Amino acid sequence: MSLTIRLSRIGRKNQPAYKLVVSNTRDKRNGKYVDILGHFNPFDPQNKFAYDKEKYEKWVKNGALVTEAVKKLLENKEEEKKEETDQTPVEESKEEIQEDNKGE
Repeated sequence: MSLTIRLSRIGRKNQPAYKLVVSNTRDKRNGKYVDILGHFNPFDPQNKFAYDKEKYEKWVKNGALVTEAVKKLLENKEEEKKEETDQTPVEESKEEIQEDNKGE
């Protein structure tokens, strides 16, 4: 039995949301699944993508295949975390910029 980590569609018409699930490779996209790892909602900017990293690593270690869509989501999640840690807050008010321009 080959297992796959993939997205299962839920939600309404024209407003999709997805569950990140582990399922048998031969089962349908929205069919039965073995475990739920997380969720992805493209319409919710606050809570767009979340998953249980420990469960994900456990299933990958046990030999579950990962689909391309899930790989892309995970890569984007890692990039966002790196960007958040790399950003340094630099704020300069409009007044300070105008004062600098007047001095020139």
